[in-house]
Amino acid sequence: MTLIRLRAPGRVPLPLVTAGLVTATVVALPVVFVLAEAGGVGWAQARSLLLRPTVAQLLGSTAALTAAVTALSVVIGVAAAWCTERADLPGVRVWRVLVVLPVAIPEFVSGYSWVSLTQAVQGLGGAVLISTLSLYPLVYLPVAAMLRGRDPAQDDVARALGLGPGAVFWRVTVPQIRPALLGGALIVALHLLGEYGTFAIVRYPTFATEIFTEYDLGFDPAAAALLSVVLVVLCVALLGGETRLTGAARQARVGGGAPRPAVPVRLGRLTPLVLAGFTGLAALALGVPVGSLGYWLIRGGSTTLPPASIWAAAGSTLTLGAAAAAVATLLALPVALLAVRHRGRLTVLLERSTYLAQALPGVVVALALVFFALHYASSVYQSAPLLVLAYVVLFLPLALIVLRATLTQIPPGLTETGRSLGRRPITVLVRVTLPLLGPGLAAAAALVFLSTTTELTATLLLRPTGLQTLATQFWVYTSGLAYGTAAPYAALMVTVSALPTYLLTRRIDSLSTT
Repeated sequence: MTLIRLRAPGRVPLPLVTAGLVTATVVALPVVFVLAEAGGVGWAQARSLLLRPTVAQLLGSTAALTAAVTALSVVIGVAAAWCTERADLPGVRVWRVLVVLPVAIPEFVSGYSWVSLTQAVQGLGGAVLISTLSLYPLVYLPVAAMLRGRDPAQDDVARALGLGPGAVFWRVTVPQIRPALLGGALIVALHLLGEYGTFAIVRYPTFATEIFTEYDLGFDPAAAALLSVVLVVLCVALLGGETRLTGAARQARVGGGAPRPAVPVRLGRLTPLVLAGFTGLAALALGVPVGSLGYWLIRGGSTTLPPASIWAAAGSTLTLGAAAAAVATLLALPVALLAVRHRGRLTVLLERSTYLAQALPGVVVALALVFFALHYASSVYQSAPLLVLAYVVLFLPLALIVLRATLTQIPPGLTETGRSLGRRPITVLVRVTLPLLGPGLAAAAALVFLSTTTELTATLLLRPTGLQTLATQFWVYTSGLAYGTAAPYAALMVTVSALPTYLLTRRIDSLSTT
């Protein structure tokens, strides 16, 4: 496999740009809403609200949490990916599944599991622990896919030049996995900016929890909008940093790669230590949540809250998840094609804009869509399509990250060959690009489906009357401290999430050989 730097061609297909603009416009609706709300606040009032000591405290707590969790997720994700893809780790097939499975457990379910067992996880320490154990697979997945797709000859050349294992890793491996590493870290950081449920459970104040409080309890839209603008600014800073660190050019394969597999690095005397680390990681990320759920399932419980059908909630969850996965993947495709195959200032701006809503709490996205629905499309208010649209806005960046990483590994010469044979761009897309992109499309849809089935805050506000999902019903019972009654909903939610998670682990092979 040989890597080259991609440069944007001179002409960008107009239909592709149009489709990308449609996607960016849809995803930008909550940001437009927030800016409009904040713009209606006078300058004196805005200064008064933003200069409150509470805002500085929230900024500090949010920044500390985001920095700690993102750094730990990168360290754990990269280390686990290297051990499973480049080292002679015993039982590697089992570990490849176990290190990804925590992403099947919703973050707020993990929080519920830990808090129901001990109150020691309250505050920053608990928030960092729970979020890291839930989110590190978002770094592991793309990094593992890229590591398995790398040409082992490059490591051989580096070693022949006298570089040791550490130098080979830092000077050869890290630069090549940098796009995947930074993409995963970006998603982790943006998720943390908008997460509400977990931090409400462990009682750790962030901008997201304060925004939810302002809307739900204080009903102060001005303060909530200004706090949301701060999140948008933080999001722009993160996007700018990721773009700068990744570089203006992308890498792509121009050859099929070496037919031989990479020679695993021998762990030697470090094997027991590495196995102990994987065992501890699995025990904390999987053992505690699963054990807690098992405990509450066996113990059971009672509640004065009205009963709800778990199977009806499961059906709604599956239907909404499948719809959101299909729509989000479809809308992310033109943006990914523009970002990788036609990279330029306009396409970079277009791609970056689709991430902005990821930093907003679900409550803000929901209220934005309610506003636009009431003013411009009242027929979709309190309907399933509006809820699906909220899921698309929230989780389209997940699909975009996967599709972008997959496209960088598809040789651009294949599409150029198709064009040179006189085929129209749409024909080349359908007959050449999409078949090669198939594994990435499946992985993107699986990741969006997984996130949708566990979404909470937007669902609470936008679900049609009488509709319940596994996440909302679980939240109703845990809010009433009915842990035993909530446990079956959490267990079924984890079971539903386990299948797409397993498919994601299986797709690593396909992604690396595309």
